[in-house]
Amino acid sequence: MALIDVLVPQLSESIAEATLLTWKKQPGAAVEADEILIEIETDKVVLEVPAPKAGVLAEIVKGDGSTVTSDEIIARIDTAAKAAAAPAAAPAAEAPKAAEQAAAAAPAAKSSSSSAVASPAAAKILADKGVSAEGIEGSGRGGRITKGDALAADGSKPAAKAAAAIPAPTQSLDGRPEQRVAMSRLRARVAERLLQSQQENAILTTFNEVNMQAVINLRNKYKEKFEKDHGVKLGFMSFFVKAAVAALKKYPLINASVDGKDIIYHGYFDIGIAVGSPRGLVVPILRNADQLSIADIEKQIADFGKRAADGKLGLEELTGGTFSISNGGVFGSMLSTPIINPPQSAILGVHATKERPVVENGQIVIRPINYLALSYDHRIIDGREAVLGLVAMKEALEDPQRLLLDL
Repeated sequence: MALIDVLVPQLSESIAEATLLTWKKQPGAAVEADEILIEIETDKVVLEVPAPKAGVLAEIVKGDGSTVTSDEIIARIDTAAKAAAAPAAAPAAEAPKAAEQAAAAAPAAKSSSSSAVASPAAAKILADKGVSAEGIEGSGRGGRITKGDALAADGSKPAAKAAAAIPAPTQSLDGRPEQRVAMSRLRARVAERLLQSQQENAILTTFNEVNMQAVINLRNKYKEKFEKDHGVKLGFMSFFVKAAVAALKKYPLINASVDGKDIIYHGYFDIGIAVGSPRGLVVPILRNADQLSIADIEKQIADFGKRAADGKLGLEELTGGTFSISNGGVFGSMLSTPIINPPQSAILGVHATKERPVVENGQIVIRPINYLALSYDHRIIDGREAVLGLVAMKEALEDPQRLLLDL
Protein backbone atom coordinates (compact mmCIF):
# COMPACT_ATOMS: atom_id res chain seq x y z
CA MET A 1 0.00 0.00 0.00
CA ALA A 2 1.34 3.42 -0.99
CA LEU A 3 -0.91 6.13 0.37
CA ILE A 4 -0.74 9.78 -0.66
CA ASP A 5 -2.84 12.59 0.74
CA VAL A 6 -5.40 14.68 -1.14
CA LEU A 7 -5.18 18.20 0.27
CA VAL A 8 -7.33 21.30 0.22
CA PRO A 9 -5.72 23.82 -2.18
CA GLN A 10 -4.00 26.84 -0.69
CA LEU A 11 -6.70 29.44 -0.05
CA SER A 12 -6.04 33.16 -0.20
CA GLU A 13 -5.28 35.13 2.97
CA SER A 14 -8.79 36.63 2.95
CA ILE A 15 -10.45 33.18 3.04
CA ALA A 16 -10.30 31.35 6.36
CA GLU A 17 -12.28 28.25 5.41
CA ALA A 18 -14.28 26.57 2.67
CA THR A 19 -16.98 23.91 2.23
CA LEU A 20 -16.69 20.56 0.46
CA LEU A 21 -19.47 19.98 -2.04
CA THR A 22 -20.09 16.43 -3.37
CA TRP A 23 -17.49 13.70 -3.80
CA LYS A 24 -17.43 12.43 -7.38
CA LYS A 25 -15.74 9.13 -6.39
CA GLN A 26 -16.34 6.73 -3.55
CA PRO A 27 -13.75 4.63 -1.66
CA GLY A 28 -12.61 1.70 -3.75
CA ALA A 29 -13.01 3.51 -7.07
CA ALA A 30 -10.13 3.93 -9.49
CA VAL A 31 -8.97 7.47 -10.12
CA GLU A 32 -6.74 8.94 -12.81
CA ALA A 33 -4.09 11.57 -12.24
CA ASP A 34 -5.63 15.08 -12.41
CA GLU A 35 -9.18 13.66 -12.39
CA ILE A 36 -11.49 16.00 -10.44
CA LEU A 37 -12.46 14.38 -7.15
CA ILE A 38 -14.51 17.12 -5.50
CA GLU A 39 -15.30 20.83 -5.70
CA ILE A 40 -14.67 23.17 -2.79
CA GLU A 41 -16.84 26.24 -2.33
CA THR A 42 -15.33 29.40 -0.87
CA ASP A 43 -17.08 32.72 -0.38
CA LYS A 44 -15.71 33.83 -3.76
CA VAL A 45 -15.23 30.90 -6.12
CA VAL A 46 -15.61 27.14 -6.50
CA LEU A 47 -12.26 25.34 -6.64
CA GLU A 48 -11.71 21.92 -8.20
CA VAL A 49 -9.54 19.38 -6.38
CA PRO A 50 -7.80 16.95 -8.76
CA ALA A 51 -6.26 13.62 -7.89
CA PRO A 52 -2.49 14.17 -7.39
CA LYS A 53 -1.72 10.70 -8.80
CA ALA A 54 -3.51 7.71 -10.29
CA GLY A 55 -4.61 4.86 -8.06
CA VAL A 56 -7.57 3.85 -5.93
CA LEU A 57 -9.46 6.18 -3.59
CA ALA A 58 -8.64 4.49 -0.31
CA GLU A 59 -10.34 6.80 2.17
CA ILE A 60 -12.51 9.90 2.33
CA VAL A 61 -11.42 11.80 5.43
CA LYS A 62 -13.87 14.70 5.10
CA GLY A 63 -17.38 14.02 3.82
CA ASP A 64 -19.76 16.11 1.72
CA GLY A 65 -20.51 19.48 3.29
CA SER A 66 -17.52 19.48 5.66
CA THR A 67 -15.81 22.73 6.54
CA VAL A 68 -12.11 22.69 5.66
CA THR A 69 -9.05 24.95 5.67
CA SER A 70 -5.94 25.31 3.51
CA ASP A 71 -3.78 22.19 3.12
CA GLU A 72 -6.12 20.04 5.22
CA ILE A 73 -6.20 16.33 4.35
CA ILE A 74 -9.59 15.39 2.86
CA ALA A 75 -8.85 11.97 1.30
CA ARG A 76 -6.15 9.41 0.63
CA ILE A 77 -5.23 7.58 -2.58
CA ASP A 78 -3.48 4.22 -2.74
CA THR A 79 -1.18 4.56 -5.75
CA ALA A 80 -0.20 0.87 -5.63
CA ALA A 81 -3.69 -0.62 -5.56
CA LYS A 82 -6.06 -1.51 -8.36
CA ALA A 83 -9.83 -1.12 -8.24
CA ALA A 84 -11.89 -4.26 -7.76
CA ALA A 85 -13.83 -5.49 -10.77
CA ALA A 86 -17.15 -4.44 -9.28
CA PRO A 87 -16.49 -2.43 -6.13
CA ALA A 88 -19.36 -1.79 -3.80
CA ALA A 89 -19.80 1.91 -3.30
CA ALA A 90 -18.98 2.80 0.25
CA PRO A 91 -20.70 5.90 1.56
CA ALA A 92 -18.67 8.99 2.24
CA ALA A 93 -18.39 10.21 5.78
CA GLU A 94 -21.75 11.43 6.93
CA ALA A 95 -22.17 15.18 7.01
CA PRO A 96 -24.45 17.13 9.30
CA LYS A 97 -27.90 17.93 8.00
CA ALA A 98 -27.07 21.61 7.73
CA ALA A 99 -24.03 20.77 5.59
CA GLU A 100 -26.19 18.61 3.31
CA GLN A 101 -28.48 21.58 2.85
CA ALA A 102 -25.47 23.76 2.03
CA ALA A 103 -24.39 21.28 -0.62
CA ALA A 104 -27.92 21.31 -2.03
CA ALA A 105 -27.62 25.06 -2.52
CA ALA A 106 -24.94 24.46 -5.14
CA PRO A 107 -25.76 21.01 -6.59
CA ALA A 108 -23.61 19.24 -9.15
CA ALA A 109 -25.61 16.94 -11.46
CA LYS A 110 -24.17 13.44 -11.86
CA SER A 111 -25.25 10.35 -13.73
CA SER A 112 -24.50 6.77 -12.85
CA SER A 113 -21.41 7.18 -15.00
CA SER A 114 -18.58 8.96 -13.21
CA SER A 115 -17.68 10.78 -16.43
CA ALA A 116 -21.10 12.46 -16.71
CA VAL A 117 -20.33 15.22 -14.22
CA ALA A 118 -21.79 18.68 -14.76
CA SER A 119 -20.33 22.01 -13.74
CA PRO A 120 -22.46 23.96 -11.21
CA ALA A 121 -23.84 26.15 -14.02
CA ALA A 122 -24.62 23.16 -16.22
CA ALA A 123 -26.26 21.35 -13.31
CA LYS A 124 -28.66 24.23 -12.74
CA ILE A 125 -29.57 24.42 -16.43
CA LEU A 126 -30.19 20.67 -16.60
CA ALA A 127 -32.37 20.81 -13.49
CA ASP A 128 -34.39 23.73 -14.89
CA LYS A 129 -34.87 21.89 -18.20
CA GLY A 130 -35.72 18.60 -16.54
CA VAL A 131 -32.84 16.83 -18.28
CA SER A 132 -30.69 14.05 -16.87
CA ALA A 133 -26.91 14.30 -17.09
CA GLU A 134 -26.87 10.62 -18.03
CA GLY A 135 -26.10 10.11 -21.69
CA ILE A 136 -24.87 13.67 -22.28
CA GLU A 137 -21.39 13.68 -23.78
CA GLY A 138 -19.45 16.40 -22.00
CA SER A 139 -17.07 18.54 -24.00
CA GLY A 140 -15.10 19.76 -20.98
CA ARG A 141 -11.95 18.35 -19.44
CA GLY A 142 -12.35 14.70 -18.52
CA GLY A 143 -15.81 14.54 -20.11
CA ARG A 144 -17.18 17.27 -17.85
CA ILE A 145 -20.56 18.65 -18.94
CA THR A 146 -20.23 22.38 -19.62
CA LYS A 147 -22.86 25.11 -19.72
CA GLY A 148 -22.89 24.86 -23.52
CA ASP A 149 -23.53 21.11 -23.36
CA ALA A 150 -26.42 21.70 -20.95
CA LEU A 151 -27.96 24.40 -23.13
CA ALA A 152 -27.82 22.05 -26.13
CA ALA A 153 -29.49 19.17 -24.26
CA ASP A 154 -32.87 18.31 -25.80
CA GLY A 155 -34.82 17.46 -22.66
CA SER A 156 -35.71 13.93 -23.79
CA LYS A 157 -34.40 12.34 -20.59
CA PRO A 158 -35.78 13.10 -17.12
CA ALA A 159 -33.43 14.62 -14.58
CA ALA A 160 -34.26 12.35 -11.69
CA LYS A 161 -30.78 12.64 -10.23
CA ALA A 162 -30.60 16.42 -10.44
CA ALA A 163 -34.07 16.92 -9.04
CA ALA A 164 -33.26 14.68 -6.10
CA ALA A 165 -30.55 17.13 -5.00
CA ILE A 166 -33.22 19.74 -4.19
CA PRO A 167 -34.67 19.21 -0.71
CA ALA A 168 -38.29 18.14 -0.71
CA PRO A 169 -40.80 20.69 0.60
CA THR A 170 -41.75 20.37 4.24
CA GLN A 171 -44.83 21.72 5.95
CA SER A 172 -44.85 24.82 8.10
CA LEU A 173 -46.90 25.12 11.28
CA ASP A 174 -49.99 26.14 9.33
CA GLY A 175 -49.63 23.22 6.93
CA ARG A 176 -48.36 25.13 3.88
CA PRO A 177 -45.25 23.89 2.00
CA GLU A 178 -41.90 25.62 2.44
CA GLN A 179 -38.22 24.82 2.03
CA ARG A 180 -35.26 25.70 4.22
CA VAL A 181 -31.89 25.75 2.43
CA ALA A 182 -28.65 27.02 3.94
CA MET A 183 -27.00 29.94 2.16
CA SER A 184 -23.99 29.07 0.04
CA ARG A 185 -20.73 30.58 1.21
CA LEU A 186 -20.82 33.02 -1.69
CA ARG A 187 -24.35 34.20 -0.92
CA ALA A 188 -23.55 34.59 2.77
CA ARG A 189 -20.42 36.59 1.92
CA VAL A 190 -22.31 38.84 -0.51
CA ALA A 191 -24.92 39.50 2.20
CA GLU A 192 -22.19 40.31 4.72
CA ARG A 193 -20.33 42.70 2.43
CA LEU A 194 -23.44 44.55 1.27
CA LEU A 195 -24.59 45.05 4.85
CA GLN A 196 -21.08 46.20 5.75
CA SER A 197 -21.14 48.67 2.87
CA GLN A 198 -24.40 50.24 3.98
CA GLN A 199 -23.31 50.41 7.61
CA GLU A 200 -19.83 51.86 7.05
CA ASN A 201 -20.28 54.11 4.01
CA ALA A 202 -22.25 57.33 3.77
CA ILE A 203 -23.90 56.29 0.50
CA LEU A 204 -25.60 58.80 -1.76
CA THR A 205 -26.66 58.31 -5.38
CA THR A 206 -26.76 60.83 -8.21
CA PHE A 207 -28.56 60.19 -11.49
CA ASN A 208 -28.34 61.35 -15.07
CA GLU A 209 -29.66 60.31 -18.44
CA VAL A 210 -27.57 59.65 -21.51
CA ASN A 211 -28.58 59.61 -25.15
CA MET A 212 -27.08 56.37 -26.47
CA GLN A 213 -27.72 57.14 -30.16
CA ALA A 214 -24.08 57.95 -30.99
CA VAL A 215 -22.83 54.72 -29.39
CA ILE A 216 -25.58 52.71 -31.09
CA ASN A 217 -24.72 54.22 -34.49
CA LEU A 218 -21.01 53.52 -33.99
CA ARG A 219 -21.71 49.96 -32.90
CA ASN A 220 -24.10 49.25 -35.78
CA LYS A 221 -21.59 50.59 -38.28
CA TYR A 222 -18.66 48.47 -37.16
CA LYS A 223 -20.05 45.47 -35.23
CA GLU A 224 -19.77 42.96 -38.09
CA LYS A 225 -16.21 43.93 -39.02
CA PHE A 226 -15.30 44.15 -35.33
CA GLU A 227 -16.47 40.58 -34.67
CA LYS A 228 -14.73 39.33 -37.82
CA ASP A 229 -11.42 40.97 -36.93
CA HIS A 230 -11.40 40.37 -33.16
CA GLY A 231 -13.47 37.21 -32.75
CA VAL A 232 -15.78 38.76 -30.16
CA LYS A 233 -19.01 40.72 -30.39
CA LEU A 234 -18.96 44.48 -29.94
CA GLY A 235 -21.18 45.17 -26.95
CA PHE A 236 -21.99 48.29 -24.97
CA MET A 237 -20.12 47.55 -21.75
CA SER A 238 -16.74 48.45 -23.24
CA PHE A 239 -18.05 51.96 -23.95
CA PHE A 240 -19.24 52.31 -20.35
CA VAL A 241 -15.84 51.13 -19.10
CA LYS A 242 -14.02 53.63 -21.32
CA ALA A 243 -16.36 56.45 -20.28
CA ALA A 244 -15.90 55.58 -16.60
CA VAL A 245 -12.10 55.57 -16.89
CA ALA A 246 -12.18 58.96 -18.63
CA ALA A 247 -14.24 60.39 -15.73
CA LEU A 248 -12.05 58.77 -13.07
CA LYS A 249 -8.98 60.40 -14.60
CA LYS A 250 -10.63 63.82 -14.30
CA TYR A 251 -11.98 63.20 -10.79
CA PRO A 252 -9.53 60.88 -8.99
CA LEU A 253 -11.49 60.95 -5.72
CA ILE A 254 -14.10 58.71 -7.35
CA ASN A 255 -11.32 56.17 -7.93
CA ALA A 256 -9.98 56.47 -4.36
CA SER A 257 -10.72 54.45 -1.22
CA VAL A 258 -10.84 55.01 2.53
CA ASP A 259 -8.41 53.31 4.91
CA GLY A 260 -9.15 54.41 8.47
CA LYS A 261 -8.60 58.16 8.46
CA ASP A 262 -6.57 58.08 5.26
CA ILE A 263 -7.65 58.48 1.64
CA ILE A 264 -5.80 56.24 -0.82
CA TYR A 265 -5.57 57.69 -4.33
CA HIS A 266 -5.03 54.88 -6.81
CA GLY A 267 -2.78 55.61 -9.76
CA TYR A 268 -4.34 52.78 -11.73
CA PHE A 269 -7.84 51.88 -12.91
CA ASP A 270 -8.99 48.38 -11.96
CA ILE A 271 -12.66 48.21 -12.90
CA GLY A 272 -14.91 45.56 -11.36
CA ILE A 273 -17.61 44.21 -13.67
CA ALA A 274 -20.57 42.71 -11.81
CA VAL A 275 -21.47 39.35 -13.37
CA GLY A 276 -24.35 37.09 -12.44
CA SER A 277 -23.58 33.40 -11.95
CA PRO A 278 -25.59 30.37 -10.80
CA ARG A 279 -24.00 30.81 -7.37
CA GLY A 280 -24.73 34.52 -7.09
CA LEU A 281 -23.13 37.84 -7.97
CA VAL A 282 -19.38 37.95 -8.59
CA VAL A 283 -17.25 40.94 -9.56
CA PRO A 284 -14.15 40.03 -11.62
CA ILE A 285 -11.66 42.83 -12.18
CA LEU A 286 -10.48 44.42 -15.43
CA ARG A 287 -6.90 45.28 -14.45
CA ASN A 288 -5.39 48.49 -15.86
CA ALA A 289 -8.57 49.20 -17.83
CA ASP A 290 -7.12 52.50 -19.04
CA GLN A 291 -4.53 50.54 -21.03
CA LEU A 292 -7.03 48.18 -22.68
CA SER A 293 -8.53 48.64 -26.12
CA ILE A 294 -12.25 48.23 -26.80
CA ALA A 295 -11.48 44.76 -28.19
CA ASP A 296 -9.41 43.81 -25.12
CA ILE A 297 -12.26 44.85 -22.83
CA GLU A 298 -14.90 42.94 -24.79
CA LYS A 299 -12.75 39.80 -24.84
CA GLN A 300 -12.13 39.91 -21.10
CA ILE A 301 -15.79 40.57 -20.27
CA ALA A 302 -16.90 37.67 -22.50
CA ASP A 303 -14.33 35.44 -20.83
CA PHE A 304 -15.46 36.55 -17.36
CA GLY A 305 -19.08 35.76 -18.20
CA LYS A 306 -18.31 32.31 -19.52
CA ARG A 307 -16.05 31.30 -16.67
CA ALA A 308 -18.39 32.77 -14.04
CA ALA A 309 -21.16 30.54 -15.43
CA ASP A 310 -18.86 27.51 -15.19
CA GLY A 311 -17.47 28.47 -11.76
CA LYS A 312 -13.96 28.85 -13.18
CA LEU A 313 -12.98 32.34 -12.01
CA GLY A 314 -9.81 32.43 -9.91
CA LEU A 315 -9.51 34.10 -6.53
CA GLU A 316 -7.00 36.63 -7.83
CA GLU A 317 -9.51 37.77 -10.47
CA LEU A 318 -12.08 38.69 -7.82
CA THR A 319 -9.75 40.59 -5.50
CA GLY A 320 -9.12 44.32 -5.49
CA GLY A 321 -10.68 46.84 -7.82
CA THR A 322 -10.89 50.63 -7.54
CA PHE A 323 -14.34 51.20 -9.11
CA SER A 324 -17.21 48.97 -10.21
CA ILE A 325 -19.89 48.88 -12.90
CA SER A 326 -23.16 47.00 -12.45
CA ASN A 327 -25.35 46.49 -15.51
CA GLY A 328 -28.92 45.83 -14.41
CA GLY A 329 -30.03 46.69 -17.92
CA VAL A 330 -29.39 43.13 -19.10
CA PHE A 331 -32.30 42.11 -16.86
CA GLY A 332 -34.51 45.01 -17.95
CA SER A 333 -33.90 47.35 -15.00
CA MET A 334 -34.98 50.96 -15.59
CA LEU A 335 -33.38 52.54 -12.51
CA SER A 336 -31.63 51.41 -9.34
CA THR A 337 -29.31 52.62 -6.60
CA PRO A 338 -26.29 50.26 -6.66
CA ILE A 339 -24.47 49.47 -3.42
CA ILE A 340 -20.76 50.25 -3.21
CA ASN A 341 -18.41 47.27 -3.22
CA PRO A 342 -16.02 47.94 -0.28
CA PRO A 343 -13.32 49.17 0.01
CA GLN A 344 -14.18 51.09 -3.17
CA SER A 345 -15.87 54.46 -2.87
CA ALA A 346 -18.17 54.51 -5.90
CA ILE A 347 -20.08 52.31 -8.33
CA LEU A 348 -21.82 53.04 -11.62
CA GLY A 349 -25.24 51.52 -12.26
CA VAL A 350 -26.15 51.01 -15.92
CA HIS A 351 -29.72 50.28 -16.96
CA ALA A 352 -31.83 49.29 -19.95
CA THR A 353 -31.67 51.60 -22.97
CA LYS A 354 -35.22 52.42 -24.05
CA GLU A 355 -36.73 54.83 -26.55
CA ARG A 356 -38.13 57.75 -24.57
CA PRO A 357 -39.55 61.18 -25.39
CA VAL A 358 -37.07 63.98 -24.68
CA VAL A 359 -36.96 67.68 -25.44
CA GLU A 360 -34.32 68.97 -27.87
CA ASN A 361 -34.33 72.54 -29.07
CA GLY A 362 -37.88 73.00 -27.86
CA GLN A 363 -39.14 69.91 -29.71
CA ILE A 364 -40.25 66.54 -28.33
CA VAL A 365 -38.25 63.79 -30.02
CA ILE A 366 -37.71 60.07 -29.41
CA ARG A 367 -34.22 59.03 -28.35
CA PRO A 368 -32.63 55.82 -26.94
CA ILE A 369 -32.10 56.85 -23.32
CA ASN A 370 -30.18 55.08 -20.58
CA TYR A 371 -30.46 56.23 -16.98
CA LEU A 372 -27.12 56.15 -15.17
CA ALA A 373 -26.76 56.02 -11.39
CA LEU A 374 -23.54 56.78 -9.52
CA SER A 375 -23.54 55.72 -5.86
CA TYR A 376 -20.68 57.24 -3.90
CA ASP A 377 -19.24 57.44 -0.40
CA HIS A 378 -19.99 60.96 0.80
CA ARG A 379 -17.26 60.67 3.44
CA ILE A 380 -14.65 61.50 0.81
CA ILE A 381 -16.61 62.33 -2.35
CA ASP A 382 -18.63 65.51 -2.32
CA GLY A 383 -21.70 66.00 -4.46
CA ARG A 384 -19.76 68.24 -6.81
CA GLU A 385 -17.23 65.55 -7.77
CA ALA A 386 -19.92 62.90 -8.04
CA VAL A 387 -22.21 64.97 -10.25
CA LEU A 388 -19.37 66.22 -12.45
CA GLY A 389 -17.95 62.70 -12.71
CA LEU A 390 -21.28 61.34 -13.89
CA VAL A 391 -21.66 64.24 -16.33
CA ALA A 392 -18.20 63.40 -17.72
CA MET A 393 -19.36 59.81 -18.32
CA LYS A 394 -22.53 61.09 -20.01
CA GLU A 395 -20.57 63.43 -22.29
CA ALA A 396 -18.14 60.68 -23.28
CA LEU A 397 -21.00 58.32 -24.18
CA GLU A 398 -22.93 60.94 -26.13
CA ASP A 399 -19.80 61.80 -28.12
CA PRO A 400 -17.72 58.59 -28.10
CA GLN A 401 -15.12 60.07 -30.48
CA ARG A 402 -13.88 62.04 -27.45
CA LEU A 403 -12.68 58.76 -25.97
CA LEU A 404 -10.40 58.23 -28.95
CA LEU A 405 -8.94 61.71 -28.55
CA ASP A 406 -8.69 61.52 -24.73
CA LEU A 407 -10.87 64.62 -24.34
